[in-house]
Amino acid sequence: MKRIYLDNAASSRLDDDVLKAMLPYFTEMYAIPSSQFSHQDGIEVNDAIEDARDAVADYLHVKSSEIIFTSGETESNNLAIKGYARANASKGKHLITATSEHRSVLNTFKVLEKEGFKVTYIEVDEYGHITPEDVKAALREDTILISIALVNHEVGTIQPLKEISGQLEDYQAVLHSNLTYGAGYLSLDMGDLGLSLASLSTDKTNGPKGAGVVFIKDKLKINRLFEGNFNEGYIRPGMVNVPAVMGLAASVKMFQNNSGDIERIGKLRDRMIEKLLKMENTVLNGPAVERVANNVNISFFRAEGESIALHLDMKGISVVTGSACFSQSLEPNYVMMAMGFSHERAHGSIRATLSKYTTEDDIDRAVDAMSEVVQKLRDISPIK
Repeated sequence: MKRIYLDNAASSRLDDDVLKAMLPYFTEMYAIPSSQFSHQDGIEVNDAIEDARDAVADYLHVKSSEIIFTSGETESNNLAIKGYARANASKGKHLITATSEHRSVLNTFKVLEKEGFKVTYIEVDEYGHITPEDVKAALREDTILISIALVNHEVGTIQPLKEISGQLEDYQAVLHSNLTYGAGYLSLDMGDLGLSLASLSTDKTNGPKGAGVVFIKDKLKINRLFEGNFNEGYIRPGMVNVPAVMGLAASVKMFQNNSGDIERIGKLRDRMIEKLLKMENTVLNGPAVERVANNVNISFFRAEGESIALHLDMKGISVVTGSACFSQSLEPNYVMMAMGFSHERAHGSIRATLSKYTTEDDIDRAVDAMSEVVQKLRDISPIK
């Protein structure tokens, strides 16, 4: 029996058409773009990269000159946040983010704190939400940067970026967002969302690993992270991962015609949540409505998340847990704790994230397996 993969917020299967777009750049067009000044092979690859840049710019509704290619989500977040903060420190050294952000964002802010920046960490509510009023209350005259993800990576909460950006009219602060977990599911119009900086990768939505994007609004000053040659407008030196960038461009083109997939995935998500919540002592983590289409995060009380995930793995089902045992930290999942949950609720959480390759049969099999595993664990639990 085939395995059921429900960990797409970590990584996803590459789309067949995306793979097809990448293949020629492994074996036929394998020059690097900077070789355009030396030979025809370099010119052809550089032209392809620029076409890819145009495709990403079209997807984000920005200019091609505002797109920088990177190695992925983590580098993009680091470049956008560190690069902007360091380049604009003379204007102010106050930054804002949320306690529920991705580690590549939170850890970046911690580094900046060591450099003398002051950071306000906005608390989220029990659904993972941040309100425009939360941001307004945290703003200061010396605030230069705010970073709030469009979609939370753990519980799928969608943040009101447009409304948040509307609070900044009388301030110098610019808004950055990690868009990775909304890619392929939500409209990503930088002007409509009010973003000046953004990070993007498509490897969670059937795109390739090893490629990312930073959107930098025209005329924003930003420092590069490391030294090298003149690639990517002198902002991101280093060799461009050509096959991965071509795959990223193919994936964003695919997103523009996938409304049917989004609707079907959303229905499967709702089916899974509805079935699981019929179990006693089971609760949904994150909002029921303002939630990305592919995210299911459930806590099972009186059952350890680690045990649930391991038993499901033996049944051929891949999910992840908020249990501390599944991380290198002894602490329970920090997003769950930021939302005010108890250790028990965090330890008993399971995240299942769907993709366009997830079927109704996959969902029903997974739900049946979860019900069986959780009941067995509860039966042997000393806590009644």
